[in-house]
Amino acid sequence: MSYLSLTETDREAMLATIGVEAVEELFAEIPEGVRFRRALALEPALSEPEIVDHLTELAARNAHTGSELSFLGAGIYDHYVPAVVDAVLSRGELLTAYTPYQPEMSQGVLQAIFEYQTAICELTAMDVSNASGYDGTTVAADACYIAKYATGRSRVVICETVNPQVRQVVKTYAPGFGLEVAEVGHRGGTTDPDELRHAAENGACVIFQQPNFFGCLEPAPDLAAAANDAGALPIAHVDPVSLGMLEAPGNYGCALAIGEGQGAGNYQAFGGPHYGFLAAKEAFTRRMPGRIIGETTDVDGQRGYVLTLQTREQLIRREKATSNITTNQTLLALGGLVHLAWLGPQGLRELGETCLALGEYAKARLTAAGVELLFPEQATFKEFAVRVGRPAKEAIRAARAEGIHPGYALGRDYEGLDDALLVAVTERRTPAEINRLAGLLASAKKL
Repeated sequence: MSYLSLTETDREAMLATIGVEAVEELFAEIPEGVRFRRALALEPALSEPEIVDHLTELAARNAHTGSELSFLGAGIYDHYVPAVVDAVLSRGELLTAYTPYQPEMSQGVLQAIFEYQTAICELTAMDVSNASGYDGTTVAADACYIAKYATGRSRVVICETVNPQVRQVVKTYAPGFGLEVAEVGHRGGTTDPDELRHAAENGACVIFQQPNFFGCLEPAPDLAAAANDAGALPIAHVDPVSLGMLEAPGNYGCALAIGEGQGAGNYQAFGGPHYGFLAAKEAFTRRMPGRIIGETTDVDGQRGYVLTLQTREQLIRREKATSNITTNQTLLALGGLVHLAWLGPQGLRELGETCLALGEYAKARLTAAGVELLFPEQATFKEFAVRVGRPAKEAIRAARAEGIHPGYALGRDYEGLDDALLVAVTERRTPAEINRLAGLLASAKKL
């Protein structure tokens, strides 16, 4: 074991200390009949160049947006990540270990998190943000926990138009949190506020998504009002890229705002890792999971940053803990901060407008080619659903043979939508690429 510092002398000293002469004596109590007395059936070891070649061949089997034209979204999007993001993230004072266990010694990291929290609060119109979460699904479960202890209720209402992965993670966490989960169906691609109000009676919270999983714009202020009327906390799951154009959740009555941050400053990374964000009104500060960084002054009056609040069970009494998550996604959240700072308010708005305009162009081109919109009456942002006239999985296989991934098969998660495809259009798609997709889907309908 050439990579370990343990020497034979070290081994002998440890055996002597515990009073045995050989390692085999440590296994004396294991019956002979269950011992593995032959060599493992492993292939011969490879040299370093051979390992590199092997891993390169395996990696080449993955399709990515550099090799395949992608209209796939469903929560993870092909947005441009500016070079400045990698340049900042690669700096030694920021490219740190997994967790800053002596945080006050890491002033650069703490300031980065503080600035990230500030940006998230400005985006969402909330009072406080934590230092990020693992992704946009786990923060939804954390938000439910906050709601339970804020309201004393144990019933969670979640809209069917919320990302299916988010809904599934909430359901997975629910038994451990002592929660009951109820879903509210959609009507033509969006959620009916009156139906939501009825479902939210005696509920701890309501989670809706804006824009929703179908890309449709929900009547978000009405949904928040319906939840508040029922005494449940309104929680908006939002796309940060959309907040350059759409109203911030804190401005239409939401108690918490959560979401997946990947679209701001992170690559698709084959589905992860990314970072989730969670922000809330001040009243919920002490129930927030993870970490909150604060700004202060030292004994000399110099500005400094401190770990203000930690609610994880490793650090406080378990019954008072709000999370067993050990850390936050500091480096990836920093990428989000750098991207948002690089864009600025006007740049973020222009990014949203570009996505909106290209999405509308795509809908027009596809409908002109005879492709049917699934929810033609709904306004959409960045994504929209279409019927492709055949099983969507078949359409995807045929399109990928032509070097195009045309979108997400909605039948995976929604009954009766086996022929429906969710198409995502970001600022990276060009009109020519959209025309190519329209032609391909139009041809597929004729087969």
